[in-house]
Amino acid sequence: MSSEIALRVTHVSKIFRTYSNPARRLTHALNHRLNAALSRVGAPAFGAGRDTIQEYVALQDISFEVKRGHTTGIVGRNGAGKSTLLQIIAGTLAPTSGDVEVRGRVAALLELGSGFNPEFSGVENARLNATILGLSPAEIDKKMDSILAFADIGAFAYRPVKTYSSGMIVRLAFAVQAQVDPEILIVDEALAVGDAKFQSKCFARLEALKEAGTSILFVSHSTEQIVNHCDDALLIEAGRLHQRGQPKDVVHTYLDLLFGAAGNRTPPTSDLSDPDGSFIQRPVVDTDTHPAATGNDFASQPNYNPYEFRWGDGAACIADFRLLAGNARTGASVEAGTSLQLRLGISFTRDIRRPIFGFTIKSKDGVTVFGTNSEMTDTQGDAVSARAGSAIELAFDFDCNLGPGDYFISVGVASRDGEDIVPHDRRYDSIHLNVSDDSCFGFSKLPMTMCVKELQP
Repeated sequence: MSSEIALRVTHVSKIFRTYSNPARRLTHALNHRLNAALSRVGAPAFGAGRDTIQEYVALQDISFEVKRGHTTGIVGRNGAGKSTLLQIIAGTLAPTSGDVEVRGRVAALLELGSGFNPEFSGVENARLNATILGLSPAEIDKKMDSILAFADIGAFAYRPVKTYSSGMIVRLAFAVQAQVDPEILIVDEALAVGDAKFQSKCFARLEALKEAGTSILFVSHSTEQIVNHCDDALLIEAGRLHQRGQPKDVVHTYLDLLFGAAGNRTPPTSDLSDPDGSFIQRPVVDTDTHPAATGNDFASQPNYNPYEFRWGDGAACIADFRLLAGNARTGASVEAGTSLQLRLGISFTRDIRRPIFGFTIKSKDGVTVFGTNSEMTDTQGDAVSARAGSAIELAFDFDCNLGPGDYFISVGVASRDGEDIVPHDRRYDSIHLNVSDDSCFGFSKLPMTMCVKELQP
């Protein structure tokens, strides 16, 4: 294995077998050994087909590599096989077939408190875990102060772990794993229970480990964490490697699997024809400042991002947009603080009761700066429902109080089916907006003044 590769997974599969009772498991194991011996002497198999065995394929033919010093995110729905894959990489579970090659020490945060003895104190468990990871007593003594300082659980470090909250357990577990300087660190949703301050400290530590050459496998349902902290990402779906690539692209596909109305992903269309085939007439509008509700003018607008990600079931179509400042179309860049209006031309091919209109602004790195929808904010007008063949113009008015930089606007139309959200047309990162300002930096331009007064002696 190349020195640049820290981890290589080759054609890994995992099959779990279930039996009707423990006796069946024992019989199957004995028959397997007996038949192996019989096959070596050419004798017929014994007991073939007598056992009732159910097989569950958790992983199937997974292959990928992780470079030294890279952070690879892993996303997937519950039950997709993510945790099984990580357990195989960590060595706590054997694959049914395939190989895993690792270079160096592997540290893993797979389950809260896994490997902790509830009767032992935090310090005793820290020593035990560090020993399992291969540290000598002298190395553990040298690092213990750093471990306890990072965990920051005070006097609880000397109390039994059974008295800890889940947050305290993950603090101690992360402190041990991250302070032993592993070559490969596996983090499986462990930071989800930590508070904001602890998460910030953890991510700073992960960045330091990465710069020191540690390879990190990071599993999270927080798509923004995947985009912000990973160099690449994997999508596991039904035990298979569904996609690998840039975090943003993988996250988009993952969101499509979660919310994209699987099985009914007809691309949105603006062909608003009656059942008899006749075209539905629309009022003539000023196409300079008013978007069209039919056609495909969206992609011809100057702020359009051709690398948008779009999905939906086709019941609605966001066909066109206009980005205006003072009722005039804007260029590629606007000044911070400018009052803007985004107008959308939307048509409907099916009846939709209480459509939900969404609006999100993200940074070029995928960080959500602002987002809202018509269920979360006051919405003027009376579009409670949408009739098949109808069209609307939707306007978002907002002050562009953003810091200088590039941003992308996402828009969407959805509705509710009970507790589920049904996307009809979602256009992610579809509109590019560049904001210029020489007076600030960051994501937001706050209305702030600065005053200095000289104090008299």
